[in-house]
Amino acid sequence: MKPFQLRLFEDVIAPGHPPVYLPSARRAIYVVQGDVAIEFDTGAQHHPAQSAWLGEDSVALNAGSEGATLWRWELMSGSEPTPGEIASAPGASSTLKLAAPIELDPRQQWLMRCDKVQFPPGGVAHTHVHQGPGVRCTLEGEITIETLGASHTHGPGQAWLELGHAPVLAPTTEARDTTFIRCFILPRACRNRSSIRYVRPEDVNKNKPQRYHVFGERFISLDAQ
Repeated sequence: MKPFQLRLFEDVIAPGHPPVYLPSARRAIYVVQGDVAIEFDTGAQHHPAQSAWLGEDSVALNAGSEGATLWRWELMSGSEPTPGEIASAPGASSTLKLAAPIELDPRQQWLMRCDKVQFPPGGVAHTHVHQGPGVRCTLEGEITIETLGASHTHGPGQAWLELGHAPVLAPTTEARDTTFIRCFILPRACRNRSSIRYVRPEDVNKNKPQRYHVFGERFISLDAQ
């Protein structure tokens, strides 16, 4: 196994701010509020709120007239933290929400996926595993993650790591809908396929109230950036 770190930053860029430049990295960027134009080596894309971009190029971020709030995931080699905050941008700020150490098998080929998971009030993800690790962040509502003998509840803006192989039971609040955004690392064979597996046979045929929307997938290399 090879050590990596999957980090999640929240970037806030003021309206009309000059372009913000980021070095190359394996990353996913989700637009929480506002909009942003993302320039990369082979072109540019405009992303409104509730959309995401995935890539490995160095990028320029151009916020729209209302500015932009972004959630930015980056997969970095090694187990030690490395800087990832926006630099030299007076009208922009970065907050490290989570830096999660993970291990990936270099013999496996991997992809990065960014998606959205939505639950109705009182929905629950029955005890399950995934085919790879990932960092989630609650967009609205509240979800409780029960895994490895511990239980933690995550409200809006709060992030957590799921190892993938460790079973998770995840009930949500009955007060309102719950939505979280997720970036995780999966075997390439999972492309266009669900990565979830239910641990208990009795749960397989139970109602699954959650809905999924995949923003994108991208094959990644584990070679050093």
